[in-house]
Order: sequence, then C-alpha cells, then structure tokens
Amino acid sequence: MSDIKVVATNRRARHDYEIIDDFEAGIVLTGSEVKSLRAGKANLKDSFAHVRDGEVWLVGAYIAPYSFSREGGHDPERTRKLLLHRREIDRIAGTLAEKGLTLVPMRLYFKDGKAKVQIGLARGKRTVDKRADIKKREHEREMERARRRFR
Repeated sequence: MSDIKVVATNRRARHDYEIIDDFEAGIVLTGSEVKSLRAGKANLKDSFAHVRDGEVWLVGAYIAPYSFSREGGHDPERTRKLLLHRREIDRIAGTLAEKGLTLVPMRLYFKDGKAKVQIGLARGKRTVDKRADIKKREHEREMERARRRFR
C-alpha cells in the first residue's frame, strides 16, 4: 500500500478550472527543496505547468528556502522539471494545442518517499459556471442537513 503525505494543495484549481484529466508526475528537486517540502513549506497558488521542447515544466510553485541549508539554499520560485513518460507528454502536448486548455498543479505530495505533483489538464470556468457550482454545493448541503434532521 502506498503511503501518501500531502504537502500542498491548490484549492483554487477546482474552483477556477474544469479538470478534464489528471496526471501524476515526479519532480526534479535539490536537497534543500526536499527538506523544505518535508517540513510542509510549499505553495501552489498562481503556479502552472507547460510543455517546452518535449519536456514539462512547473512554473511559479513556491518552495520556501530551507533555513539550515548552506550557501543560501535554492531559489524559491525556480522553474522545476516534471518527470512523465514520453507517451504522457505527447498526449498532453496534443491536447494543449486545443483552444483554452492549460496544465494546473493540483497537489504536491510524497508517495513512497518520492516527491510527486498531480497536474490537471484543465479548461477555465466562466463566472456563471462558478456560481452554478456554488449553488449546487449549497443545495446538496441543505439536502444533507434535512436528511440528518429526519433520521
């Protein structure tokens, strides 16, 4: 059984985007970045991924500098390479060519001791869609409250 320890989640991803497909990718990190992640100091807000030269890159993810590292550690917002199979990269690149799609990191976690990032192939939601989702969620909560009351 795989042991998963979630470090950071992008809560806005499912609110701002309609997730069409998701992928699990490894991530190339330096030693101080791994130490900082194990301490839970990361943020995926305003980050995204893109395909460049046949490779997938994570841009804008913040991993706090590790306080005990030598020579200042690492750049907190550097662009990091994601590790995927060639077939997955080709499939992502093909679908990204479709209008209006983007790659959004949804969560950063450790799985069996290795740092992974879950990226989603997503289409941006319009404000109307966001409102409809909120209304639907509120309605479901009301239904659940009513069910609990009559049990």
